[in-house]
Amino acid sequence: MVIAKLNEKRVFDALNIIGEFYEKLKKLQKLDRVEFLADERNPAAAESFLRRAVEAIFDVGRHILSKGFAFKSLEYKEVAQTLGEKGIVDKAYAQVLIKMAGYRNRMVHFYKEIQPEELYDILQNHLEDLLRFLDEIRRFLKKTQKPL
Repeated sequence: MVIAKLNEKRVFDALNIIGEFYEKLKKLQKLDRVEFLADERNPAAAESFLRRAVEAIFDVGRHILSKGFAFKSLEYKEVAQTLGEKGIVDKAYAQVLIKMAGYRNRMVHFYKEIQPEELYDILQNHLEDLLRFLDEIRRFLKKTQKPL
């Protein structure tokens, strides 16, 4: 299958953004808990970088689904589920994306509830989930796009 209408530049630009935010988050990950929590700018930066990386993930997913599968939903959890169902990402990883979608909604709509400690825990235990998305999408694009 070739997704002819896919805007590869848009996809690759978003993947690069995810990679850039991953690198910024990786620097924050190196801080120990006390150091991370001691400066209120650290959790604020982590939240911002994380939210924007997750937004880019779902922009890429929505674009691929829209151009390749005539998918029109704006709901992030549905985007995540469909990425797994269509084989764009591994089905087990789609469940991780569903959790990311839920956390993105918390950051946007229930921002008062986000605690610095949970951001630190995400940095320590789930940061590689961002890289996994890059790998999954690159694998998918290799299978479905014409060589440049």
